[in-house]
Amino acid sequence: MKKIPVRLCLATNQAFPKKDMFRVVRTPEGEVCVDYSGKKNGRGAYISKSKEAIMLAKSKKVLERKLEVSIPDEIYEELLKNI
Repeated sequence: MKKIPVRLCLATNQAFPKKDMFRVVRTPEGEVCVDYSGKKNGRGAYISKSKEAIMLAKSKKVLERKLEVSIPDEIYEELLKNI
């Protein structure tokens, strides 16, 4: 039986399978983007695919602290659009 990779959601602090989460990446150039493939180079942070988790992450600024860069509103809008 194959092991399913599990990651912690930054906003809710709950463990979910990796495929049920969004990965937000800060690239070495300092650009922030949503990584749908899960293989982009850079520092990654995981958020679960729920509106509550995304809004909580935005209000508490957990992505900004984890990635050490300001997160534009377009990233949150893109996450909400792709739930």
